[in-house]
Amino acid sequence: MTYAGGRGYLAIPGPSVMPDRVLQAMHRPAPNIYEGDLVDMVYGIVPDLKYVARTEHYVAIYTGNGHAAWEAALSNVVAEGDKVLVPATGRFGHGWADMAVGLGVVPEVIDFGRAGPFDPNRIEAALRADKTHEIKAVLATHVDTSSSVLNPVAEVRAALDAAGHPALLMADCIASMGCDRFEMDAWGVDVAITASQKGLMVPPGLGFVFFNEKAKAQRAGMARVSRYWDWTPRAEPEMFYQFSGGTAPTHHLFGLREALDMIREEGIEAIWARHERHARAVWAAADAWAEAGVLTMNIKDMEHRSRAVTAMRVGLPYGPQLREWVEQHAGLVLGIGLGMSEPGDEGGKGFFRLGHMGHVNAHMIMGLLGGIEAAFQALQMPHGGGALEAAAAKLAEI
Repeated sequence: MTYAGGRGYLAIPGPSVMPDRVLQAMHRPAPNIYEGDLVDMVYGIVPDLKYVARTEHYVAIYTGNGHAAWEAALSNVVAEGDKVLVPATGRFGHGWADMAVGLGVVPEVIDFGRAGPFDPNRIEAALRADKTHEIKAVLATHVDTSSSVLNPVAEVRAALDAAGHPALLMADCIASMGCDRFEMDAWGVDVAITASQKGLMVPPGLGFVFFNEKAKAQRAGMARVSRYWDWTPRAEPEMFYQFSGGTAPTHHLFGLREALDMIREEGIEAIWARHERHARAVWAAADAWAEAGVLTMNIKDMEHRSRAVTAMRVGLPYGPQLREWVEQHAGLVLGIGLGMSEPGDEGGKGFFRLGHMGHVNAHMIMGLLGGIEAAFQALQMPHGGGALEAAAAKLAEI
C-alpha cells in the first residue's frame, strides 16, 4: 500500500510550505504592468522587505533564485581580479565561492568543515594577514542549508573591526531570513541576500539583495556593472519597470505581498520565537531517537543549529529507505543529504534534512516527526523511544 489521500507535506529546507493565502493571492488574471494597483503594491513591498531584513537601507528585487542573488550581490561590489574571503561550513559556502570564480573573482576559502560554525579568530587572522587590503568582501553564509549550521555573523563583523579591515561583510541569508534571528543593521552587515522560497513562503523565483551606504559607495567605484545585475535602478527606480529590470514577475509579487502581510501580522520577533520552539521540538525527538539507535545530529552544539533546517545522519542503507518509506506511505518528503558525502557514502545518502521553516505550526511538526517514527518502526531501524513525547513536551512550553 502507498500513500494516496490527504495533502502531502514537502518537509525539505525549501521550497517551504506555501500558505493558502499566498496561493490564493497569486491565482488571478495578469495585471496592468504599467500603472495601477501593481505599481502601488510594489512600492509598498519595499519597506516590508526591509522590516524582515532588519535594515533601514536599500533592497533590490531580482527575478531569479538564490544563486541569482549570489551573482547579483557580487557583480555590484567586486570586479575581475578582486579577492574575497569565504569562510565555508557546507556546500553553500563553497557554492558562493564558486560563483565568484565564475566572475573572475579570486576566493580565499577557509574550510571549517560541515559539523560546526566559523571560528572568528581564524577569520580575523586571515584579514590581518591581508596587509594591502586586497580582500574586498567577506562572504559569510548565515545558515548553510546543507549542514544546518548557524554561523555567528555578528562575530565576523567584530573580526573585521578588530583587524581594522575595510572589506564588506556580505551575508547569505537564503535559508535563515524570516526564520533565524538576523539583524542586518545591528550586526553591521553591508550586503545581505535572500530568496522567496523559504522564510518568505513564496514559490522559488525571486531573489533579494539588501545593501547599505558603504556597499552603495563601493558600487559607485566599480568600472562597470551589467545592466541586468546593477542594483542602483532596482533600489532607486525612476520608472516602475526598473524594479525588475524589465517585465515584473507579477504573480510572484502578488504572493509576496500577501506573505509580507502575514509576517507583519505575526511580527518578526514572534516568528523567530515560533521557529525556536519548533526547532527545539525536532531536536528533542532526535535526541530521543539517538539514545539507542543509528541516528546522530550533524550539529552537536544546540547554539550553532539553525532554527530553520536540521541535518541528521542514519547511515546506509537506512537513509534511502527512510526517505522512500515516508514519501510512499506518509505523503512526507524529506530533504536529501546535500553535499554530505563521507567515506563509503560518497553521495551523502545516509543523511537527511528536515525543513521546519516558514508556514509551519505545531501539528505539522508532530506530523513530520510521527511520520519518521512510523518509518523507523516499519523498517525496524534501531532507535530510542519517547521521541514524540519529548517533542510534545517542548511544544507545550508556550
